[in-house]
Amino acid sequence: MNSNNENKDLQQPQILKLDDDFSLVKRFIEGDKSTFRILVQRHKEKVRNIIYLTIGNSNLVDDISQDVFITVYKNLKNFRFESQFSTWLYRITVNKCKDNLRKISVRKIFVPITDADEKSEFKIMTESKDISGIVQNAIQKLPVRLRIPLMLKDIEGFSYQEIAETTHSELGTVKSRIFRARESLKKILEPMKPELIV
Repeated sequence: MNSNNENKDLQQPQILKLDDDFSLVKRFIEGDKSTFRILVQRHKEKVRNIIYLTIGNSNLVDDISQDVFITVYKNLKNFRFESQFSTWLYRITVNKCKDNLRKISVRKIFVPITDADEKSEFKIMTESKDISGIVQNAIQKLPVRLRIPLMLKDIEGFSYQEIAETTHSELGTVKSRIFRARESLKKILEPMKPELIV
């Protein structure tokens, strides 16, 4: 008798809370555009963190963040409810970051690096006693394919599965890239070990 009750419970549609992401998206699609503001408030800091940690330039965070949410607003009616809203949002964020990194790389080809630039960067790295700043600079030296999974896992606390979904990668690939990123980061930070341990 208990198993029949359990089967009935499993067949019942899940009742969503009024403030959960799926409910807010559903209400938005049905015409209640005010719910979008709640989604932005709920996720904007995480989006900003991902952008800053991926790009490494605080001046670009607001522009890219705005671009992310404009894209989300325009495409939210096509959301399929097949994954978490947050996974979909962070995938868009990561893609926007990659687009901006490509633009930055192209610009660097046409803008020559002077000796003064190299010296000032080295000065910032060696004189900074700010540990998070040192680690942030080290993370920026990693290739994007390693940087993004590492940042999502070790800084944002995503699970391997969430990272795989966010980056459209196989689970094994994600684990391998995070391992390689950590090993590369250790090598980059090795010369700065005395500053980090103090």
